[in-house]
Amino acid sequence: MKTIAHVSDLHFGRELPVVAAALAADLQAAQPSLVVISGDFTQRARRAEFAAARDYLATLPRPQLAVPGNHDVPLFDVARRFLAPLTRYRAFIAAETDPTFQDDELLVIGLNTARSFTWKNGRLSVEQIQALAGRLRAGGDRIKVVVTHHPFLPPPGDDTGIALVGRAAHAVEVLGAGEVDLLLAGHLHHGYAGDIRTHYPASTRAMVALQAGTAISCRLRLGEPNAYNLIQVDRAQLTIEVREWNGAYFQAIRRTIYDRNAQGWQARAGSDPGMVS
Repeated sequence: MKTIAHVSDLHFGRELPVVAAALAADLQAAQPSLVVISGDFTQRARRAEFAAARDYLATLPRPQLAVPGNHDVPLFDVARRFLAPLTRYRAFIAAETDPTFQDDELLVIGLNTARSFTWKNGRLSVEQIQALAGRLRAGGDRIKVVVTHHPFLPPPGDDTGIALVGRAAHAVEVLGAGEVDLLLAGHLHHGYAGDIRTHYPASTRAMVALQAGTAISCRLRLGEPNAYNLIQVDRAQLTIEVREWNGAYFQAIRRTIYDRNAQGWQARAGSDPGMVS
């Protein structure tokens, strides 16, 4: 059994220090096998914000895998935005923007979806998708997780109002063929989960797409508190625990269990795969 902590949208520059300290304590108590941070480390990609994010990551358990978000690309510094959009991210957070973590049971692949020309929205390149196919094949029969900042799956009940990651349909074909189990993303500051086939009915594999809320920033949406996901997974079972800030500490507020079947993953009877409060 492996445990993955899925944290997103830190937004240093708009962080809540008390919540940040509580999250670090909660993660240290959990001691996950891997901490995944799915983008938006900063609010405006400023040097001081990146430095604060770097110092904060040093307080969290390791190993860690990170991908950039659209807020990690400069918005107002136009020259840097187009000529060197992720220079500061690489200097302060991680040199690799499409990273890989692998051990005896897990293969976790990060993909950079942040783009200079579509600052808010994100996309995957054809080259990234082609390379992804090879990376997945090389992973063998490990549990396979793919991390992006921008989502593949819209919130429950909203099939049109959310801009999903560009080239998502093409990527889903590759993800299914590569037997991916779990997709992790952020961006929306709204936590939910679901079977990817609800939006991509042509997919032959039931992959779980999991969104994280904003972990420590004041940029809350839809009345959702700060939150992150704690995931336990092995070959037979996937358990997603949503941990929310209650004003004093992070606590588990719901768990959803998925069981593996021939198509991928199926939410256990009685579980709410949408995980909407």
